[in-house]
Amino acid sequence: MSAAVVLASVGWPVLDRFRIGSTFAISPHGLFIALGFMIGAWLFGRIAAGRGIDERAINSVVLWSLIGAIIGARFFYVLAHWSEFAPKPIETIYIWKGGISLLGGIAGATIANAINIRRFGLRFFQVADALVAPLALGIAIGRIGDLIIGDHLGKPTSWLLAWTYHGGTLAPPWTCQVGALSCTADLQNGTYKEFITDTGAKLQQVTVVNGVQQKLGAVVEQGVGVHQTAMYDMILAWILFAILWSFIKRPRREGVATLLFAGYYGCCRLLEDFLRIDKRFGPLTGSQWTALGVVILVVIVWGIWAITKRPGPTTPPRPRIRRSRDAPEPEPTPTA
Repeated sequence: MSAAVVLASVGWPVLDRFRIGSTFAISPHGLFIALGFMIGAWLFGRIAAGRGIDERAINSVVLWSLIGAIIGARFFYVLAHWSEFAPKPIETIYIWKGGISLLGGIAGATIANAINIRRFGLRFFQVADALVAPLALGIAIGRIGDLIIGDHLGKPTSWLLAWTYHGGTLAPPWTCQVGALSCTADLQNGTYKEFITDTGAKLQQVTVVNGVQQKLGAVVEQGVGVHQTAMYDMILAWILFAILWSFIKRPRREGVATLLFAGYYGCCRLLEDFLRIDKRFGPLTGSQWTALGVVILVVIVWGIWAITKRPGPTTPPRPRIRRSRDAPEPEPTPTA
């Protein structure tokens, strides 16, 4: 590999499993998703409690977020890739075989809690404003697992952050010859085939007749590596968390923090998916249509608020998160 390629790329050996002994293994993907959820749930608990939300309500929101996220993540992935499951519908519930949608998980958790919080007399934005910073943090942590297993690889590129393959078994749909440092993937219903080695990447069209690949066609794109969209998403999520963490320091109109998260992350996903080769519905992927709908909704709500100028509830400032070893502040001594 030339010095120019090294300077114009990043890369690492991927790891599909953390192996413990000869029989037990843990997926880094699932591990970091779980870690991101737990840390996000902990932070949400601290913020929500500081804003006067009852502990029972906090625990209920966390539980239903977990249930809704699991169901939504799988449901929306299957919905967007139904042609892959139609021959064997039973596999739609085989979540251990991979295939989940982050936006679907967020949608599932949102729907579940929009119903759930009514039991506690809470408003939607009252809870959502406390959730968005922890959610951004959870996404950023969860994406680390994607990077470890080499998931969400996009089109070939030669820009500064082109990702280069350094060995290991890439996540499906990739098939790798580890010893030869070479991997291939059939993408977008077999209409493209992508090749990645330790020296470069190439995307070629495939002629498909009656659902069967016939021959390789023209080279569509090539480069020193590929776009690692999970890395982009992780960086953007860390930036979003920093923005929100600072934003909620002060009292804000209820709902503004939620709209900030939805607008920012919706735009991120809308742009990122142009760098991926995924099933499309017209010009956009399923995730892009979802993200576009969210961004349009944010603009409409913000426009209505700006035009009507109706006052709404105000969220309190972000509570100070104390470390466990911090001593509690002394109570003021009453004066005579």
